[in-house]
Amino acid sequence: MSNSKHDFVPDKSQTMRLQMIAYIKSLQKHICSELETLDGGDKKFFADAYTRATGAGMGISSVLSGGKRIEKAGVGVSVVTGKLTPAVIKQMKANHAEIPETTQSVPFLAAGISLIVHPQNPMAPTVHMNYRYFELVESVTEELTSDNVPAPNGPMLAWWFGGGCDLTPSYVFEEDAVHFHQTLQDACAPHGASLYPAFKKWCDEYFYIPHRNEGRGLGGIFFDDLSAIPHARLPESDGVGARPATPADIFDFVRTCGDAFIPSYIPILHRRVDMPFTEEERRWQLLRRGRYVEFNLMYDRGTKFGLSAPGARIESILMSLPETARWEYCTEMGAEGTREGELVALLRTPRDWVPLS
Repeated sequence: MSNSKHDFVPDKSQTMRLQMIAYIKSLQKHICSELETLDGGDKKFFADAYTRATGAGMGISSVLSGGKRIEKAGVGVSVVTGKLTPAVIKQMKANHAEIPETTQSVPFLAAGISLIVHPQNPMAPTVHMNYRYFELVESVTEELTSDNVPAPNGPMLAWWFGGGCDLTPSYVFEEDAVHFHQTLQDACAPHGASLYPAFKKWCDEYFYIPHRNEGRGLGGIFFDDLSAIPHARLPESDGVGARPATPADIFDFVRTCGDAFIPSYIPILHRRVDMPFTEEERRWQLLRRGRYVEFNLMYDRGTKFGLSAPGARIESILMSLPETARWEYCTEMGAEGTREGELVALLRTPRDWVPLS
């Protein structure tokens, strides 16, 4: 078992946009290396680097397909720049009162890392992770950096971080869910005692499939719009210390969560990827993947944002989808009293896997 530590030291002399870009590129390489080691086969990640068709911005979509233990894994870094219209800015003001009124389009940057792992074995859970940074500035330079992005050339109008990580098994192993949530809670705790309980609840609410009346998986953490301004889901003080509120402090929190991905997930894969399974268990796995596809295409905000962004790169946006999935008309699988039914019950009534206090 490798589980090497991700070593990254931010250059604090740089702007936050450049620090975030450097971090997510470093984390991408680290995660791809760890997943290749876990897979143990001949297949390697194919790194597809690109610049955005509209000019500024870049991305690296790294995909491993048809591995020995991993059916498909995608780890993508994306940096999107452009201008938002006054109508979009007006919608954003609902969560960001600090954004000034404007009749002009405003430059923005969104930089993030997003990943998905779909293992071959039905006993091994799918996992998703995403961490991102967004900023609005008054103006930008015409010159581009080495990452093909412009530099801020005026006051910062607004900024925030978002992200999370969640586990989607086909079969329930309590020790796996406890390990995953405990690792995330341990990552959150040094940055504020209120973070994990609030973001765990938010995750259960966000990854919900209304037309199925069930969650997508067993949760994790999810957050958005985390900045210096008061946040509707967080107290300004949690009794241990104020929650992170400066760009540097929130960036530290995001890096702690991002670095927690490997220790939260790889030990679970080591326990499950070589377990025996039946064709019926594989069938159930494919049915659950169908639910995964339904959520991503119908409800996921990141997918909708990506598809609507200028110069959208469809292959990278849909990289998270599994290569194989299944839909059955009125399937009998998932009945009460079966192992499949055990999962369905938890998807309909989320559970606290670790103490929240």
